[in-house]
Amino acid sequence: MGGGYLADAGVFLVQVIFGFAVVLFLVRVLLQLVRANFFNPVCQFIVKVTNPVLMPLKKIIPSWGRLDIGAVIFAWLLQVTELALTLGMRGISIAIPTLLAYSFVELIDLTIVIFMFVIFVKIILSWVAPYNDNPIQPVLYQLSEPVLAPCRRILPPMAGLDLSPMLALVALQLTRILLVNPLSDLARAI
Repeated sequence: MGGGYLADAGVFLVQVIFGFAVVLFLVRVLLQLVRANFFNPVCQFIVKVTNPVLMPLKKIIPSWGRLDIGAVIFAWLLQVTELALTLGMRGISIAIPTLLAYSFVELIDLTIVIFMFVIFVKIILSWVAPYNDNPIQPVLYQLSEPVLAPCRRILPPMAGLDLSPMLALVALQLTRILLVNPLSDLARAI
């Protein structure tokens, strides 16, 4: 029984370490897509942490417009590695095509979760410290605006109350249910 606990601890550590790295690379991709202010200290931190890997990759894999293909591929490879390690620690084996496809679906799901987290934190900060000069607030605004702007067109602010974040969270969760879950089932069937 002790080996089970040790394997669980190993799986947890792998998920934390690889999950943090995948999120860093995905957030960098999203910041580039929304044209975030890279003079912001939060953006500078993400760039400094991810540059050692991405700068050599940029020589091999060019960007496509604002989309850094190298960062997406590296995040996907990290996700593949995390899934392979966690399944291996649990004694589960799956076919390589299934591993590759399922990791890609996990990357899509994580991107949606990042948007949901950003919107949720933005809501909390608007209640707790609406006029704070924290450097994270502009980053949250820039990351959430591509999702919130269409929601504001559907549900404009009423009497000073902006319900578009709630609509965005519902839409993102529906996307997970109606897109990610079927893709996940499809990936498992490969």
